[in-house]
Parts: sequence; C-alpha cells; structure tokens
Amino acid sequence: MNLRQAALGAAALDAGAIVVFSAIGRASHDEGILGANGLGLATTASPFLTGAALGWVIARAWTRPCDWRRTGVIVWASTLVGGMVLRIVYGQGVQVSFVIVAGTVLASFLIGWRVVSGRIATRRGLKG
Repeated sequence: MNLRQAALGAAALDAGAIVVFSAIGRASHDEGILGANGLGLATTASPFLTGAALGWVIARAWTRPCDWRRTGVIVWASTLVGGMVLRIVYGQGVQVSFVIVAGTVLASFLIGWRVVSGRIATRRGLKG
C-alpha cells in the first residue's frame, strides 16, 4: 500500500468513526439517526468532522496517517476541541459530562485504530 492509499484509508476510518460516534450518541438520546428534519446525523457529526479536518491539516496527517502519536493524538484533540467549540457556535450545547464521554470515545476510536494498526504492522514486519 502506498502513502496516498494509506492516507485515504485513514481519513475514511476517521470520518467513519466520527459518524458512528455521532449515531451512537443520537440513538442513546432517543433522537433518531436522521431526526425530525432528516439532517440529524449530519448536524451532530459536522462539528466533529470539521475539527478532524483541521487536525489533519495541523498534523499533516497525510505524511504519517497511521501514526498514533504524531497524527492520532492531534486529530483526536482537534476533533474534540474543534467539535465542542463549533457545537457552542451552532447553539448545540456542551456539558462537562458530554465532553468527558466524547473525549473518551473519540480517543478510543481515533487513536485506537492507529494503535491496533501499528501493532499489526510490527508483527508482520512492516514497521520499525
């Protein structure tokens, strides 16, 4: 796999993880995935997807898309902070308990897959 393919795959995994996080959150609050206007999931996920995109730029994630330390932590932090700031701007509300849950879940999703990927690569002799 070349670096471009790895970056595209990593971006897709990050976006998918954020959408899954958002869908789980909506379902746990009985809001329905699409909501009354049909845009519920998009409305919930968009602040976090925007934060993740910013994190990708800050980390230059396309250069080391699967590195959990240099990329995953930055993408996670940007997703969390950017997502919460945009939720405030959009009037979606932010509670301390939500920040804690979101931080934990997003860390396990956005950093977690990178840790697993690195261990698999190391076992197969593809890394370090």
